Amino acid sequence: MLSLAKNVNLLVMFLLELAVLGSTAYWGFTVGPNWPLRLLLGLGAPALFIAVWAVFGAANGAMIPLTGLARVALEVLWFGGGAAALVMAGRVTPGVVLAVVYVVNAVLRLLWRQ
Repeated sequence: MLSLAKNVNLLVMFLLELAVLGSTAYWGFTVGPNWPLRLLLGLGAPALFIAVWAVFGAANGAMIPLTGLARVALEVLWFGGGAAALVMAGRVTPGVVLAVVYVVNAVLRLLWRQ
């Protein structure tokens, strides 16, 4: 049963990663004063987040994998950035939910050494 819970937790981590990308895209498409800027931000913000995650955070393919406190800092900034993007776009409740689910997921990953 614990094995199933661990697998579900890893799935939740993946879904959180997708949620961050969706959050930054939503922010970008809603924050700009005109359509060209919204398009740039809506596509550019997730692209920037993808690039950072690919270089430092991807589980099995990071070019410069971070560990320890550096990894913690990356995750807090990355997932916190996704939550903050929702809050800045006026979606406070989804932003808080994203942050809370991330914290629970991170604690479980730490306890289960995932």
